[in-house]
Amino acid sequence: MKRSTTSADRRVSLWAVLFWLAVWQIAALLLDEPLLLVSPIETLTRLSALVLESSFWKSIAFSLGRIMLGFLYSCVLGVALAALAYRFRTVRRLLSPLTAAVKAVPVASFVILALLWVSSKNLSILVSLLIGFPVIYLNTLAGFDSMDPQLIQMAQVFRVPVSRQFSVIYFNQILPFLRSGLNVAIGLCWKSGVAAEVIGIPPGSVGEKLYSAKVLLETADLFCWTLVIVLLSVGCEKLLTFLLNLAQRGALQCWKQST
Repeated sequence: MKRSTTSADRRVSLWAVLFWLAVWQIAALLLDEPLLLVSPIETLTRLSALVLESSFWKSIAFSLGRIMLGFLYSCVLGVALAALAYRFRTVRRLLSPLTAAVKAVPVASFVILALLWVSSKNLSILVSLLIGFPVIYLNTLAGFDSMDPQLIQMAQVFRVPVSRQFSVIYFNQILPFLRSGLNVAIGLCWKSGVAAEVIGIPPGSVGEKLYSAKVLLETADLFCWTLVIVLLSVGCEKLLTFLLNLAQRGALQCWKQST
């Protein structure tokens, strides 16, 4: 039953994508103004030409590396501070106004302020870190708060090794919250990171390509790079899900061995 439901969901998703592609194609034909709206066929045609250029892949590598580095920093910082906030109430109180402020401040304000501190080349790293941190921190902290204290006390009474407590108790109970936070954060990091590049215009970045396409009125290139950003974001999210599932299976196997 579960497999059939999953397959049905995938078929519905495919038909939904095809439907909106058809709407896009019809809208482009009715408008008949490539400067304002290009069709999906024209977009894919232009994309097939761009992938043959070395600058295309260099721009992807530039932005992918920096945005994912910012995301990685936000993961480490968010999880570490969430653990400290769970252990020490003072840390939780100190971080509460900070996370609220970071969530409320617009991305454009972060980018402009960050340009005072770092070069445009590393701007997307800092912005991705700042945008992803509160989501990961708050979700991880919610996971810590949801843990069963009696289960932890029982592990301590039976002197379960700390490494096994982490893999069996902490990781399995926090993972659903962490997974949710990471999936949201990785999408936000891509949006904010590219937005930072569009404002800072670091040479050789995806954001620079978007900005150039807008200034030069190259609508096909604008749609191409937007499509590339979506594909990169979705691809990174799928890879993250795969790694989390792999880690979960490892923790489950550790739990079976402990029992």
